[in-house]
Amino acid sequence: MKFVMVPGGWQGGWVFDSVAAELRRDGHQVETVTLAGLEPDGPADAARPPNLDTHVDQVAEIIDRGDGTPVALCGHSYGGMVIAGVADRLGDRLDQLVFIDAYVPDDGDSCWSLTSDRFRELFISGARADGRWVEVPDGLDPRARPHPLASFVQSIRLRGNPGRAPGRTFISGGAWPGSPFLTLTERLRDDPTWRVHEIPVGHNIARRDPQSLAAVLGALPGASA
Repeated sequence: MKFVMVPGGWQGGWVFDSVAAELRRDGHQVETVTLAGLEPDGPADAARPPNLDTHVDQVAEIIDRGDGTPVALCGHSYGGMVIAGVADRLGDRLDQLVFIDAYVPDDGDSCWSLTSDRFRELFISGARADGRWVEVPDGLDPRARPHPLASFVQSIRLRGNPGRAPGRTFISGGAWPGSPFLTLTERLRDDPTWRVHEIPVGHNIARRDPQSLAAVLGALPGASA
C-alpha cells in the first residue's frame, strides 16, 4: 500500500519522518507532503497566501499521478480538511482515508467553524502582524512555519462524489486541553462506517508515538505487506 501523509497547521512533511520510516521497513510506499506556503525556505509569494483550495489541488495532483497502487490518504489536524476535499474529488482513487486527530468536515465547514475557541483565538492573535499568516505557536518544532490564515477560514465545498467510498478511519489522540475532537470522536465511535482507534498521547501523535501510529496504519485493511 502507498501512504500519502498530509500534516496539520504550521508543520511540514517532516513531522511524519519516524512514522514513514516504520512503514517503509514493513514494505510500504510513503509520500509525505509539505503543503504550499509551509516550505522550509518560506512561501514563494508571501503576499499571496495559499488557501484550502490550493492545498486540495496540490494533494489531488499527487494522487492523480499515482500508478494504481492502493492509496491510504492520511491527514493530521488541519490536514483532515485537505484530505476530505481530495476524497470528494478522487474518492475512487483511494483505498483508505485516515483522519489523525483531525477535522472531518461536511459541506460548508471550515477549520475555523469546526475548531475550538482556543484555536480561533490563536489564529486571530497569530495573524495580528499582517492578517495573512498565523505565526508559529510556542512549543512547535523549529522547522514549523507560519500558516496561511486563508486556509483556516475558507469553507470547503463537497459535492458528495457518488463513486466508491474509501474505508474511513479516525485516530484520536485522546483528551488534551482545548481539543476540538472529543465530541467528534464519540460520534464516529457510534458510526458503523468508521473505524476509530485511540492513541492517547495528545494531539501530535506522529511526534509522540510514531511506532503506535505506524502500527495502526499498517493494520488497515489492504495494508498487509
